[in-house]
Amino acid sequence: MKIEVVTLFPELVEQVARHGMPRIAVEGGQLVLSTRNPRDYAQNRWRRVDDRSYGGGPGMVMEAEPLAQAVARAKQSVGPARVVSLSPQGEPLTQAWADRLSKEPALIVLCGRYEGLDERVVAAEVDFELSLGDFVLSGGELAAMAMIDAIARLLPGVLGHEQSAENDSFAKGLLDHPHYTRPEAWRGVRVPEVLMSGDHEAIRRWRLKQALGQTWLKRPDLLTGLELDAEQTRLLREFIEEYREQS
Repeated sequence: MKIEVVTLFPELVEQVARHGMPRIAVEGGQLVLSTRNPRDYAQNRWRRVDDRSYGGGPGMVMEAEPLAQAVARAKQSVGPARVVSLSPQGEPLTQAWADRLSKEPALIVLCGRYEGLDERVVAAEVDFELSLGDFVLSGGELAAMAMIDAIARLLPGVLGHEQSAENDSFAKGLLDHPHYTRPEAWRGVRVPEVLMSGDHEAIRRWRLKQALGQTWLKRPDLLTGLELDAEQTRLLREFIEEYREQS
């Protein structure tokens, strides 16, 4: 997969390829990451790519022409690609979005700054607008880095265990179940007996029950969009009853 990021701060975005799963993806050849600075397409000797907003108001707006030229050159570099803009006005970047984007052969990512992008370049060039959440960052770079990390770990062969991504929070609409490792007892708290039982079916049921319960406790909104089967409904009911008895 190829990703090219259009950004005023290429050295910042390039950091993501030096750590964690993106680094593994780049070194393994599953991901080719490049950057492009719209200042290289500025039409003035100062390499300025922003100007005052029509209608007045504070702040500056990134000009359409340098961005459009950067996108055109990026398409020449990576081939036909969808264009993603990171913006607080975009749809939330969910695990489903990360999975969808990971299946694209190439992406071009636009990182806005200042008050944002000239709306005409958004209308002409952008296929998706995505957001990390209902808050405003100084620019799209950190959001782009988060998106690249989420995508990289889903590329085939990047994770050490292929089932890791399948079991992630949100992968099946639920939060993940709790995890434990050695020692067996830590500060008086023991690992749940079922996890050491060797009974794979019992472990499966426990993990599903805990995933349902953690979702009910922490993100009940996620449950409203799911159609639970009979087993899931029963396990969630058991979790809620046990939780209320212990509270």
